[in-house]
Amino acid sequence: MEAKSFCGLDFGTSNSTVAVEGADGVALAELEGGSRTLPSSIFFDFSNGQPIFGRAAIQAYVDGADGRLMRSLKSVLGTALMDETVRIKTKAYTFKDIIGLIVGRLKQAADAAAGAPVTQVVLGRPVHFVDDDPAADRRAQDALEEIARAQGFRDIAFQYEPIAAALAYEQTAPQEQYALICDIGGGTSDFSVVRVSPQGRAKADRASDVLANKGVHIGGTDIDRLFSLKAVMPHLGLGTEMRLPFADKAILVPNGVFVDLATWHRINLLYTPKVSRDLEELARYALSPEKIVRLADIIESRRGHSVALAVEAAKIGLSTTPRASIDLGEVQRGLAIEADSGVLEEVINDQLGALERTLKETLAAAGLAGERIDAVFLTGGSTAIPAVRAAVTGLTPEATIVEGDMFGAVGLGLGLDAARKFGFDGTARAA
Repeated sequence: MEAKSFCGLDFGTSNSTVAVEGADGVALAELEGGSRTLPSSIFFDFSNGQPIFGRAAIQAYVDGADGRLMRSLKSVLGTALMDETVRIKTKAYTFKDIIGLIVGRLKQAADAAAGAPVTQVVLGRPVHFVDDDPAADRRAQDALEEIARAQGFRDIAFQYEPIAAALAYEQTAPQEQYALICDIGGGTSDFSVVRVSPQGRAKADRASDVLANKGVHIGGTDIDRLFSLKAVMPHLGLGTEMRLPFADKAILVPNGVFVDLATWHRINLLYTPKVSRDLEELARYALSPEKIVRLADIIESRRGHSVALAVEAAKIGLSTTPRASIDLGEVQRGLAIEADSGVLEEVINDQLGALERTLKETLAAAGLAGERIDAVFLTGGSTAIPAVRAAVTGLTPEATIVEGDMFGAVGLGLGLDAARKFGFDGTARAA
């Protein structure tokens, strides 16, 4: 069968995928070293000015190559950061430019897998890019569309990511079911109740089968940030005190630097001479100056992402074991912080409550009690965290829990939706 010029593209906060039409139908394309996922990471190599993507980008950073790593850029969509510039050596990039480089890399993979230029795409989007701000949400989608068009896509459609995951799950659904799709990724948590069935796979218009769709801006990077603030940042000075000249009492050190250091897409904003000067002054007045000096060393050596990677690795470890070590040996020789699953559950307690509320709202909007749900389809990396999994499955006691492709289900569903929307002759079909 001749390859078709459409694809589904899931530009994720943590990982991205692309699905194209091939000889055996829609399938995920290989993106990096045989893998069908590409970490949404970019590393600018200062030696030649060229960007490196995915696992190779992270490895270049870990290996100590001179350059700058950026991750979790999807979180910038819809925010004031979109048009801010970041200087990489002598060249200035906006965040929109940098996201464009990653989307362009994904399009190249789609072109290679399809054997022809791919000009039609269904892009995944969360239910809400930005919570409770429809104007910002619209700006986020418009920005992503503008980025995709600049990379060579001409016909662009969008699909909610949990609906895409439902389309992927439906390929194996044995009979008609009410399915609750839980897509908890790096940046957002989205829920959909969808009627799936073997017969539904052939339907062009699925609007009547989508019973409810809700989302909240909570994801794996938020958990990373909260975990880092709780477990790591106190060792760098968060919560310690300082005494200014002529002050009557000690005050807490400002927390802005710690919040930025714990937030993936804000880490690079710390690498400025002003921040270094501010930390040098702060160390003079701090009552625990050794911690501030440790923080300043991280900023000066641009090892902020080493901290974030260590926190992420420990979080993933705590998904399967009760204890994990946050290894900060790259920051300071021999430095490791022990953490247990109780600490992780403590920091995400408020987020679990928000997930449960959003899930209840989704079921109510669908007009179904939790007992009516036949299957819960889990996708997204954060569904591996036991406390998160318990929160999103506790209201559906009769449901079968289905383990989806944690990182690929959305991309595959977007590809299936692209085949449905654009058809084999490339003409648009009903949404």
